[in-house]
Order: sequence, then structure tokens, then C-alpha cells
Amino acid sequence: MATPNASVTASYTSPASSHVIEQGLPATPTVFPDQISDKTAYLASLRQAASEIQAKVNEFLTQRMEEDKLNDAATDKTSARADERAEEMYGEEAEEG
Repeated sequence: MATPNASVTASYTSPASSHVIEQGLPATPTVFPDQISDKTAYLASLRQAASEIQAKVNEFLTQRMEEDKLNDAATDKTSARADERAEEMYGEEAEEG
């Protein structure tokens, strides 16, 4: 007899968003048979599940890093334009309105 399937959950939270990644785990036998091969097979499936959630987390974080790079690049361009404008206007009074 096996216990109900469990899962591992990884949560990501930032000021702008949150994301949850869940990976099912193989059912745990309530009694391990005496066969080492059965124990080895169970542990191998558990290791596979751990590798799968790790891959999902890595994929998500890589995607977030790419999005952050794009956002930073856009911010840098805006900042560079503001700096250029400030240099052009140096010593002059800014027009209001």
C-alpha cells in the first residue's frame, strides 16, 4: 500500500509578481519491500522529480532575468535621454507648461 502522492512547491515573490511551481512526487510505499531494486527504483523516481522541479525553477528564473534585463535597458535609455536633455538645458531655465 502506498501513501497519497505528495508534491514539492517552489514559490517566487517579488514586489511586482508572484509565481508558484509545483512538482508531483512519486507515491511513497508505506512498507518498503525487502528488494533493494524496489528501493533503488523509488529513490531514482524521487531524484527525477527533484531534477524536474529544479529545471522548472531554473527556466522560470532565467525568463525573469531576461525580462529584468529588457526593463533595465528601457530604463537606461529613458535615463540617458533625460541626461542628454539636462545637458542641453544646462544654464537655461526650463520652460513650464
